[in-house]
This record gives sequence, C-alpha cells and structure tokens, in this order.
Amino acid sequence: MTAHEIKLPNRNLVGDLWGGLAAMLVALPSAIAFGVAIYSPLGGSLAAQGALAGILGAMALGLVAPLFGGSTRLITAPCAPAAAVLSALAVGFAKEGMAPGLALLLLGLIGIMAGGIQIALGLARVGQLIKFIPFPVVSGYLSGVGLIIIGSQIPKFLGAPGGAGLLDALAMPAAWRWQSVVVGTVVIIAMLVTPRLTKAVPAAILALLAGIAAYLLLALGDPALLNTVGNPLLVGSLGGGDSNLSDAVTQRWHAMSGLGLGLVVKVAVPALTLAALLSIDTLKTCVVIDAMTNSHHNSNRELMGQGLGNMAASLIGGIPGAGTMGASLINISSGGNSKFSGLLAGLFSLAAFLLLSPLIAWVPVAALAAILMVIGFRMIDRHSLAFFFTRSTRFDFLVILSVILVAIFGSLIAASGVGVALAILLFIREQTRSSVVRHRIEGNEIFSKRSRSRQDMEKLEREGSETVVFELQGSLFFGTASQLHTALEPEVGHRKFVILSMRRVQSLDITATHVLEQIKDRLEETDAYLVFCDIPKGLPSGLKMKRFLKDTGVVRPTNKAFAFRQLDEALEWVEAQKLEQLPVDQSEVKPLELRDMRVFAKCSDAEMTALESIIQTQSFKPDKKVFKAGEGDDGLFLVRRGAVKILVPIHKKENYHMTTCGPGDIMGGMGFVEDRGHVADGLALTDTDVFVLPRAGFDELAKTHPRLALTIIEAVAVGLSSRLRVTISELQALRG
Repeated sequence: MTAHEIKLPNRNLVGDLWGGLAAMLVALPSAIAFGVAIYSPLGGSLAAQGALAGILGAMALGLVAPLFGGSTRLITAPCAPAAAVLSALAVGFAKEGMAPGLALLLLGLIGIMAGGIQIALGLARVGQLIKFIPFPVVSGYLSGVGLIIIGSQIPKFLGAPGGAGLLDALAMPAAWRWQSVVVGTVVIIAMLVTPRLTKAVPAAILALLAGIAAYLLLALGDPALLNTVGNPLLVGSLGGGDSNLSDAVTQRWHAMSGLGLGLVVKVAVPALTLAALLSIDTLKTCVVIDAMTNSHHNSNRELMGQGLGNMAASLIGGIPGAGTMGASLINISSGGNSKFSGLLAGLFSLAAFLLLSPLIAWVPVAALAAILMVIGFRMIDRHSLAFFFTRSTRFDFLVILSVILVAIFGSLIAASGVGVALAILLFIREQTRSSVVRHRIEGNEIFSKRSRSRQDMEKLEREGSETVVFELQGSLFFGTASQLHTALEPEVGHRKFVILSMRRVQSLDITATHVLEQIKDRLEETDAYLVFCDIPKGLPSGLKMKRFLKDTGVVRPTNKAFAFRQLDEALEWVEAQKLEQLPVDQSEVKPLELRDMRVFAKCSDAEMTALESIIQTQSFKPDKKVFKAGEGDDGLFLVRRGAVKILVPIHKKENYHMTTCGPGDIMGGMGFVEDRGHVADGLALTDTDVFVLPRAGFDELAKTHPRLALTIIEAVAVGLSSRLRVTISELQALRG
C-alpha cells in the first residue's frame, strides 16, 4: 500500500467517521447473532462465547481487511454464508459427540485455512472470474443461504431446547417457550416497521433494543427470567472481557499447533467451501458498490485483504466474514468515502467489545434469531419467482430452483457447482438454437469490385450458380457443428466454389474444423473449392483463427481450400478462375495510348490533340499510392497500364474496398468534380502507368472543346454511378 493510498484528506474524515459508526451499528448485531448461531449447537453455555466471537470477528475484519483490500468503501464483517457453513459444521460435530473445545478449534482452523485459500486465490489472479458467475447462480445461492438461515433460526425463535433441528422443533410444540415467541415477534415487527419511521438509527439496533425491552417487561411477571446463568432464553455472561483476550489468542495458537494432520485434512473441504463462498459474497458486493459509486475495485487484492482479515479473526477466536452489502450501503449513504471508514468500523467494534460486553448477557436469543430470520428473508430473491411465469425465462428459474434445493439438501459449494453447470448447459442450448448462417448469397447476386467488360460480366452472371457465399456467425463449436454440416453439405456436388465469410464468427473449436475439413474433402472429390475470407485476426478467446485453420489441416497450400483477407479478394479470385484469367507480367503489357481508350472512341483528332497537350503521365510501383484520401489533388486519373485498388479509410488500418480499376478506367472522379479532395486512396497493385488530367487544364479545355469536356464529365458520372450501383447491390446482398 502506497503513501498516497493511506493519505486521509481532512474533508473526508467526517464522512468516514459517520460512515464507520453507522456501518458498525448495522454489522454488530448481525455479527453477534451469527456467532450465537454457530456456537449454540455445541452447548447452551457456549452461546455467550459465540456472541463474543461475533464481536471479535467484526473487530478483526474491520481493522485488517480495509488495510490490505482493494475496495475503498467496502465494510467487512461476519456474514450469513459463514454462519450457514460453520453452524452446519457445528451441528455435525455435536452429533458426532465431539468435545466442544475441539469443535471450536476445528471451526477456528477452518477460518484460518479459508483465509489462506483466499490469499492464494488473489495471488493466482482468480478474482476477476467473479464476472463469469451467472445471475441465476448468484440468485439461487443467495436465496438458498437465506432459507438455510431462516430454517436454522426457527428453533431458537420458538425457544426449543438447545440443539433441536428444524423438523424436531416443529414436531414438539409443547417444548416451545411463549416468551421466546413474543420477543422474536416484537423484533421482527420492529425490523419491518422502524425503517419507515426513521433512518437515523439502523433498524437492527432499534429492533434489538425493542427485543430486550420486551424481554424485561415479560420478566416483571416472571422473576426467573432475570437470571442470566443457565437461562436458555438469554445469551448469558461473556466472561472476563478484554482481560482474557491475549491469553485466549495464545491458548488458541498453542492448541491449533497440536492438531494432527488427520484433522487438518478433515476440514480441508469445508475450508475450501467457505473460502469460495466468502470470496463470491465479497466480490459480488464490490461489483454493486462500483456501480453505485462509479469506482473500480481490485478483485485480486481484495481477496488477499479478505484472507488476511479472516485469518486474523480466526486466530483471536472471532467469526470469519466477507464484504457485507447492508453495512457497506449504510457506510456509503452515511458519507464513507475511503478505506478509513472501514477501519473506523473495526475500531468502533473494538470499543463495543471493551465497553458493552457485560450488557450483551441480557440479549435474548430469540431477538438475535428474529434479526437473522429477517436478514435471511431479505436475501431471498423474490423477484426471480416471476421467471417461472415467462416462457423465455422458465429454464433460468429452474436453474435458480436447482441451486436452492441443492443448497438446502446438499451443500452450498455443490449448489454453486450445479448452478454453473446448468447455466453452461443453457448457454450451449441457446447457442445451438441460433443459426450459424447469417446470410446465404447466390453467386449471381454478388460480384467483386474489379472493373470488367460487359462481356465478362455477362459470363459471370451466367455462371453465377457455380458459386455460393455463406456469411457465418456466432460460435462454431461442438454444439453447432451439426448445424454447420447441415447448411454446407447440400452445396456439395453442384457448386464449384463455396465461399465462407468468417467475419462474424466469435469462436471456433476442433469439432467445427473437423466438419469444415469433411466439406473440403467432399468438394475436392468433385474438383470444387472451399474458400475462406474475412478471417478475424484474433477471436475474443485469443485464438488466431487463420493459424488454427492451417494447424488443423483445413487450409493448406497444396489442396483446394484457400483463405483470403476480404470477401472481395475471394470473389475476384473466383471470377478470375471462371474467366480463365492467368496472372500477367505487367512489364510485358503494352500500355494503352490515350486514343485507344474507349471513353474517347468518338472524339475527333483535334480534340485528342488538345487533350494530349495538357495530359500528364505518371508511373507507380506496386503498393504505392496514386492518390490519397483527404488531399487536395483535383486531378482526374485514367489507368494506362496495371491495376489500382480504390480503398476508403475507415478506422486506423482498416479500409473498405470500393473497386479495382484496370486499363481504360477513370479514377478520382469525386475529387475532380467537387474540388474537395479525394475520398479514397488509390493503391497501385502492380507496376502502373496513369494519365493525369489537371482540373485547371480541363477548365481551359472546356472553353475550346466543350463536346470533349462533356464526354469526360459523362464518363466520370457513369463511373461513379456504376460504383454506387455495385455498392447498393452489395448492401442488399449482405444486409437483406
């Protein structure tokens, strides 16, 4: 952490002070309740120690996690997922007959190991993977945790004997304590009503005070309720308070150092489960805070800060936790704007531990249970129930329901795994239902931009049925391979050229390339070609598609599968094959004379002599620009020898190929007519000679030979119109 990060501007101190205080007031009652929920199954006398563990956890997490974490306004405290996992483990330890002291050591060891795993996850840069957890999984996970919390607290709400499970408690109403039900009901009503009356004090604090007041009123009629020793309705005495803190830490450390490898292995899986759940809960909260405050957190650093905080909390006998949504939102709304607010929340928790420990003995267990039940109810994503009634989201509802059921009857980590697996299956299902063919274009509907004679164009139109163009899209993988084969296989046998535009393909796997290789082999048997074009330089996954096609054997120089950079290049190659045009050495091609160009076929000798007197001749090597877009050159260019590609710059190095001009064609018409510079680049493809007609010379020519000037303007207009018509046809073919 740099000095800049810990600098505390004075103008932010007041906001951080109030934010930290409000966050502590929200987090502390829940932390006490979570501690009691975890420790109660191990014996009624340990409930008070659980309340103390909740306070110690809030204190340690508040002091350590903000110092080393990667979020500025996050409040870390004991949380529901930790309570759900650890209380379930405590119940299991109690059923095994494990001694309470050993059970507490194992719970502490789980917290330490979970913190270490979180640190390792942060170092391995796993934090950013939170963005890949689907919403139905998060929704189902939160709802499952909420239901588990509610189910575990109902026996305490009813005042059932310690250690009774939900079904056992419901099955013996004679064992219910009506005083416990009354206190719990008062707390629930207070939790629901007080936010509507005031927001100055957190509802959990007011509800807890209301529960204590209700209990004391009931004690007026039954003095036995005022006894804090052995009273199952109260948390009870916390013991010696801060005087025993250092001794407790030392004793816990020595006790843990004596644990054998067998016990460590026994709790490894629960520790991994807890680490995963706490990490998900924290990073999910960080994402919400970023969206609310227009900030950005460091996920990996936050995991390391959370891990250090959980290790510290567990070492001093506290409850592990995570970044909590409620306390963090209260911190933000109260003015918290830096990590200092989280540190202050930890300091205020320490003050509560030092000053309020004797008072916590009078907290009713039912009051804490009621607070947790309301928290659990609010965690349930009730909005997702509407997904069932909409056909398009019904499968998402089933994912949520599956996660909830596995969480309740299995484990939380298994629920997350099941949810992710189902979400992946739904994604594959959705991908397979979408078409991999965006457009299918017949060969007589689309042509290259190469300038050709009328006779050549008529031949290409007659033989258009030999060619078909497929514009593919989406993901080409094992789920869509059959669909790809079904689309391409019917073309084999009566097509000479099958062109595949890959511009909109997002992913490609070995199964899809195997289908392409099968199609290529079938085409080769009929002396036909498979032609690829618009191959992306890199897919979102980082895969180099062109290299992948070569490595898998689909595209090789020795077979009849070729790859071109753009669709127009592929079409130009196909047309050359149809017209049986072989590459020509431009140095051996005789340049056209001005009088030989068809545009001047009807001009008189006098007109041509006048034109020749002002025309200029220029030569260009391959890959040199004849003219450049945006430049003020207003000359008109006539190709004498070679070929020139007209390219419209789009973005950086990208461009749009308008046409390719050959001998006798006119270029630069827009710049010549508008006198505003060229709109495209003219790139020489071969050794090229051009005639250049300056605009000033043309203006003089128009005065003496108006018919010649009109001939030139008509030729320019026809050329521009022809290119516009080709562009419109292309748009209709590709976008229709």
